[in-house]
Amino acid sequence: MIRHSQTMPPDYFENRYADDPDPWQFTTSTYEAAKYAATLDALPKPRFASALEIGCSIGVFTEALASRCDALIGLDTAEKALEQARARCESLPHVRFERLHVPCQWPAGGFDLILISEVLYFLDADDMSHLAKRILDALDPGGILVLVHWTGLTHYPQTGDEASDMLIGILDGAIRIAHHSRTDRYRLDVLTRIT
Repeated sequence: MIRHSQTMPPDYFENRYADDPDPWQFTTSTYEAAKYAATLDALPKPRFASALEIGCSIGVFTEALASRCDALIGLDTAEKALEQARARCESLPHVRFERLHVPCQWPAGGFDLILISEVLYFLDADDMSHLAKRILDALDPGGILVLVHWTGLTHYPQTGDEASDMLIGILDGAIRIAHHSRTDRYRLDVLTRIT
C-alpha cells in the first residue's frame, strides 16, 4: 500500500462525498455505533459548556454528543458532508457547523472539550505540530481532548497509532492522559489540559 506523504487535501474529502453520501458508513456501521457509545462513556464529565468536534462529517456523532453540550461546533472540510450534518441537527439550536480545513483554519473561541475522531492520520508531521498549537490556544485549563482513531493500516500520511502518539508527544507537559483504551480496531485517548 502506497501511503501519502502530505496532509490529505480538501478535494480528497469532497470527492469521497460526491461518490457516496456516507463513504465511511457512519449511519450503518456497527463499528461506528460501538465506537460512538464508548466515546460518550469515556467523557469524564456529564456536560460541557463549549465543545468542538473536528471532522464531524455527516453529523451522526455530533447529534449524539449534542445532549452533553451547552454549545457545540462541528467542523468539516467537505460541504456535502456538512449539508447532511446541518439537516441531521436542524432541531438542535445550540449546534452549529463550519466548513474549515484544520489546522490551517480554526474557529474562534475557547472550548472545554475538543474531540478529534478519525482525523489525525490525514495530517503530516508539520500539520500535526500546527494542530497542537491550535489545540493549546483553544483548550481551556482543565479542558478535555478526546482522540479516537482506527488502528489498521492506511494509505494516509500516518496510522491511527502513529498520529495519536505523535500528537500526545507534542502536547507532553501540557496534558495528562486521563484514559486510554484499545479494541482490536481502534484506540481511545482522553487527555486533560494541565497548563
